[in-house]
Amino acid sequence: MSADYHLFECYGVELEYMIVDAKTLDVFPASDRVLHAIAGAYESEVEIGELSWSNELALHVIELKTNGPAAILSDLAEKFDASVRRINDLLRPLGGRLMPTAMHPWMDPHTQTRLWPHEYSPVYEAFNRIFDCRGHGWSNLQSTHLNLPFSGDEEFGRLHAAIRLLMPILPALAASSPIMDGSPTGLIDTRLETYRGNSRKIPSVSGQVIPEAAFTRADYDRMILQHIYKDLAPHDPEGILRFEWANARGAIARFDRNAIEIRTLDVQECPTADLAILQLIVAALRALVEERLCSFESQKAWTVAALAELHMRVVREGEFAIIDDLAYLKALGLDVTTRYTVRDVWRHLFEATHATSGASSTTQAAMQIIIENGPLSRRILKRLGGDPSRAAIESAYREACDCLEQGTLFRG
Repeated sequence: MSADYHLFECYGVELEYMIVDAKTLDVFPASDRVLHAIAGAYESEVEIGELSWSNELALHVIELKTNGPAAILSDLAEKFDASVRRINDLLRPLGGRLMPTAMHPWMDPHTQTRLWPHEYSPVYEAFNRIFDCRGHGWSNLQSTHLNLPFSGDEEFGRLHAAIRLLMPILPALAASSPIMDGSPTGLIDTRLETYRGNSRKIPSVSGQVIPEAAFTRADYDRMILQHIYKDLAPHDPEGILRFEWANARGAIARFDRNAIEIRTLDVQECPTADLAILQLIVAALRALVEERLCSFESQKAWTVAALAELHMRVVREGEFAIIDDLAYLKALGLDVTTRYTVRDVWRHLFEATHATSGASSTTQAAMQIIIENGPLSRRILKRLGGDPSRAAIESAYREACDCLEQGTLFRG
């Protein structure tokens, strides 16, 4: 991304997947062997045409991402599908396979985490020293990242305001982490709950997940980045983490590449589902940026506290969370005489934007499945029933692995 790209001119997408043992589905630390099979050496990143594959902090996680800005989202699912199949082909003789969803359902991160062991990474070492990266919030979470460009303060402010307003309801589409430590957690999006607490030693690093109301680069630096750098300094005297990417809010400004990166999305059961969700989010953001739903000034007025409170309700309850803040409903273009569920809000946003979203009929059908049947977390829980056994959980997640391999949605 660079200053040459304006709003919605291009996109960056990153999908993270677990590597698991094909027989047991236990985590299988093998991302280095996958990358070595392509590069002939223990490289941290390899380019595969229009995508690249890279390591993450933990050795059982591999990331697939666009190799530079992509002009459109609509053809990316096929490209990600091809990489998934190729990685599975490389893992098969090793006894492994890829598993989707945002958290491994029974991993013990304190005993099973293996960090990337090859070239020395002062960044990983600093994070591990300060935060202890063996917990769920560091080594057992797989997400989808969406990078959106901006050019200058005006575009940054409009994009940041729209993203902040939409963030609280994103888990109702994207939650895929209902199980942790072998049992349902009672949350639709457990990854976001663990993510929220993974920097508790230095609270300013993640804040309240919803970013502060900063709409210029100078204000963002003053309100967010300088607080993080100041609080990190006693733990990081060499300044290894004194960069924008140390910010762990759910959406972060990357002024080094003139983009905002949305991080609150759980990875889905297949790229088709991820890209359907991303295209719906982009369509809703575009409607907000263009002031088709409400004014820019009204978007800027929303406080962190109000948005964070709604966000946590959706993390717990997903699409069934009730929105009774009529001002929020009005901001998204809804009738303000009654309250709505978050599912109702996404139905409305889909209907309001589908004609201009550019999504194919197949993608729009996937959007409707997700809206009407709930996020992947809900569909997994429906499949498991009230008191799931380990065997039932394993069966459901094996089916999710098959969905990833075949590029199909999990129906529950």
